Amino acid sequence: MDILLIGGLWLDASAWDDVVPELEALGHRPVPITLPGQGDGATSATLDDQVATVVAAVDAAHGKPLVVGHSAACTLAWLAADARPEKVAGVTLIGGFPWDDGKLYADLFEMTDGVMPFPGWGPFDGPDSDDLSEEARNAMAAAAIPVPEGVARGVVRLSDERRFDVPVVVVCPEFTPAQAQQWIDAGDVPELARAKHVDLVDLDSGHWPMFSRPTELAGVLARAAESV
Repeated sequence: MDILLIGGLWLDASAWDDVVPELEALGHRPVPITLPGQGDGATSATLDDQVATVVAAVDAAHGKPLVVGHSAACTLAWLAADARPEKVAGVTLIGGFPWDDGKLYADLFEMTDGVMPFPGWGPFDGPDSDDLSEEARNAMAAAAIPVPEGVARGVVRLSDERRFDVPVVVVCPEFTPAQAQQWIDAGDVPELARAKHVDLVDLDSGHWPMFSRPTELAGVLARAAESV
């Protein structure tokens, strides 16, 4: 199966370099996606541009793909399901949840000269980053791509209720499946509260398992692909 891989904030397609060969060995076709403004050199990209890129990848896939979003890009994966509910086999969300209609995509940190730079490791101290070595942290920070303001402050627009029929797997790295279920039940994740097929899968890692647990993450993604 084609598995479309969408990295979160500050990441380009190379974030999946250690996951790709693992998925290929498991018989799948991983497709890391270069998002406008996160790997192509553009600083004027918008959220709509990123959505269009993901939807184009869905349209170009061999058969119905599994769409994988990491962190903030969980919303991008869900937007793809909204845009192409009949073409997406399933959505897998790593370390995050989709925003609902009308929310700003990722207006989370200070903007500087029209972009949102990586804020350093301070905001991610604790379970998010405990499993990353100092070398890995330094490499990630050095490679981090400032996110264009037009992406971070883009407004999420959802319109096709058929998205709720698309199977969802939530990969729970720095939080537990029990915590995720509690948030869904409490109404904190209204999109998943309405989704008809949601599975919660534990993964013992921090927020960036593509770097710290690529083999284990590939196994989770392969099983998600094989379940849809």
